[in-house]
Amino acid sequence: MNPEYDYLFKLLLIGDSGVGKSCLLLRFADDTYTESYISTIGVDFKIRTIELDGKTIKLQIWDTAGQERFRTITSSYYRGAHGIIVVYDVTDQESYANVKQWLQEIDRYASENVNKLLVGNKSDLTTKKVVDNTTAKVSRPALAVGSGSHVPSPLLPLLLSLFFPWQEFADSLGVPFLETSAKNATNVEQAFMTMAAEIKKRMGPGAASGGERPNLKIDSTPVKSASGGCC
Repeated sequence: MNPEYDYLFKLLLIGDSGVGKSCLLLRFADDTYTESYISTIGVDFKIRTIELDGKTIKLQIWDTAGQERFRTITSSYYRGAHGIIVVYDVTDQESYANVKQWLQEIDRYASENVNKLLVGNKSDLTTKKVVDNTTAKVSRPALAVGSGSHVPSPLLPLLLSLFFPWQEFADSLGVPFLETSAKNATNVEQAFMTMAAEIKKRMGPGAASGGERPNLKIDSTPVKSASGGCC
């Protein structure tokens, strides 16, 4: 048994490019924040060890690129993940609408019982907020869809997000939800601690003593961004 920790959990951050995944990772792992913006290329990761219920838990947190061109690279990192955090930007309606697509990626590539958490980031930008924490709102008029209208399938996630509250959406998927701000550290610690607690509860006490340890194999050296920008 490794004396350095009782559990080793692999967490994954996914979501559109620019929603602040790297900023959340930097805030949680290093308690730092940067305004600079350099998109993650491929994947990056950081490690932080926490104490929870008298147990030492080592979190290996992987930050994935949100751009479509990196999707084939990042999809391989879903395998072996114990928890996946789906991030959207509360000032970007499209990133919220794309949450459903990211959840489909989880269904496609991750294990069936992986823990999930939905995070609405950049909550500090209150004047620019378009996805409210009580109902999904937009800064432009909603489109009217008549009974005889045909809505192209790519528009359906966006239209659905205009009319249904985020909490109802999250509840319908059975996914816990938090709003965060990497800039002022609001709920960042809570998001990762909540995820760790849920995984620990699912794994049970047997995973921490003898038996099988929840762990992962690092398949290859990750490709990192040029600097610690946020994406």
